[in-house]
Amino acid sequence: MVRQKSSNTLAQNKKARHEYFIEETIEAGIALVGTEVKSVRNGKCNLKESYGDIYNGEVFIKGMHISPYEQGNISNVESLRQRKLLLHKEQIIRLNGLVQRDGFTLVPLAMYIKNGKVKVALGICKGKSNYDKRDVLLEKAHKRDVDRAMKERNRE
Repeated sequence: MVRQKSSNTLAQNKKARHEYFIEETIEAGIALVGTEVKSVRNGKCNLKESYGDIYNGEVFIKGMHISPYEQGNISNVESLRQRKLLLHKEQIIRLNGLVQRDGFTLVPLAMYIKNGKVKVALGICKGKSNYDKRDVLLEKAHKRDVDRAMKERNRE
C-alpha cells in the first residue's frame, strides 16, 4: 500500500521562513509548459534560491529549478529559466508599491496544486538580521522545553 500525501503541496521554501519576516502572502498562478507541469507533479522542483522580480508590469520568478521531465523530448525547456506569474493588473501595481519600500522583496514560499492548476504562494518579505534569527531559535528552544515540561507534568 502506497501512502498518498495529505496535502497538494509540491515544494516548499523552508529556508525563507528562517531568512525573512513574512509580511503578507499572495496566491498566483504560474505559466509553465507541458513537460514542466509533469515534472512539477512528480515533485522535481526546488524553490530554495528563487525570488520574484517585477518589470514591464509583469511578475517573474527567477532562480526556480524545475528538472527536465525524464520521458520528455525536445520540448523540454531550460531548468532555471524565468517563469511568469499570473496576477491581475491591480495586484501587480500593489505588489510593486510594496516591494519599492526599503528592504522588501518577493519570495516564493510554496508551490501547490489547487483545482488542477499549479499555484505559487508568494510572500512579501523583509530580511532578518543575524540577531533576529538567533532570537527566533531561542524562542523555539524555550517553547520546546516548556512543552516537554508540561508533558512530563501531565503524565504524573
